[in-house]
Amino acid sequence: MSGTRDPRLKEIVDALVEHCHAFLKQERLTDAEFEQGLAFLRAVGQACNERHNEVVLLADVLGFSTLVALLNSADASGRTPGALLGPFYRGGSPEYANGQCIACEDSTGAPLFVHARVLDTSGRPVPNATVDVWQASPVGLYENQDESQPEHNLRGRFRTAEDGAFNFRSVRPAGYPVPVDGPVGVLLAAQERHPYRPAHLHFAIFAEGHATLVSQVFADDSDHLDSDVVFGVNRRLVGKFEHHEAGSGPHSEQRDVYYTLDFDFILAEGTPTFPTPPIQ
Repeated sequence: MSGTRDPRLKEIVDALVEHCHAFLKQERLTDAEFEQGLAFLRAVGQACNERHNEVVLLADVLGFSTLVALLNSADASGRTPGALLGPFYRGGSPEYANGQCIACEDSTGAPLFVHARVLDTSGRPVPNATVDVWQASPVGLYENQDESQPEHNLRGRFRTAEDGAFNFRSVRPAGYPVPVDGPVGVLLAAQERHPYRPAHLHFAIFAEGHATLVSQVFADDSDHLDSDVVFGVNRRLVGKFEHHEAGSGPHSEQRDVYYTLDFDFILAEGTPTFPTPPIQ
């Protein structure tokens, strides 16, 4: 590796080769096992397309994505923990004004009203932050998986107000199985692991002078909180999805059962970065 001009690249590849060689010495793979491993990686790459990223999914179910997110956000500053970006993030979500709905008009499911604030580690509001939101539907599908949903349904971007607040209406998401029709599904079956994620909302928050936060908020009453297939649940990311009967609570105009979520996001100081969407 001595000819590598980029010192960080040299450090990373040096470590990767060292650990991979140690793994091979430890497990002493047979020729057939080595070929099987290479075929699996080839199949993972071949399963990728513009609307699905099997490589990201593999990193998720092996815990790699969550570990990277935690290593990059775990410190004593009090910032909100990070969570994996996931394989369903898209760029170019529509922009909405605060209070608008990200669900299409004929969306089924219980209404969900989200009221949130973006603060710094001293508790001061962070105005004019961009908040990118995306979620699964009440049947557990993102719009790119579901032909019945319109383009960019249940996705949106918002700006925080002077008090750091943003709010929007949606529908309550369901938990769901990760895609299992590719090589990652074969791996999960071989490991006898379930493929399910608890119900959650995704958030990516960008603000000048602050490190980007990519995170998730999980429904406190969801199944699989203690066995998320991608290891993404953190106690601090479990939000209270409060149940309200029709005609009661802060949105008493609602004629059916609905839910509210109140949550504060804490950003650390830093330079904002922008994740590359795994799908178009």
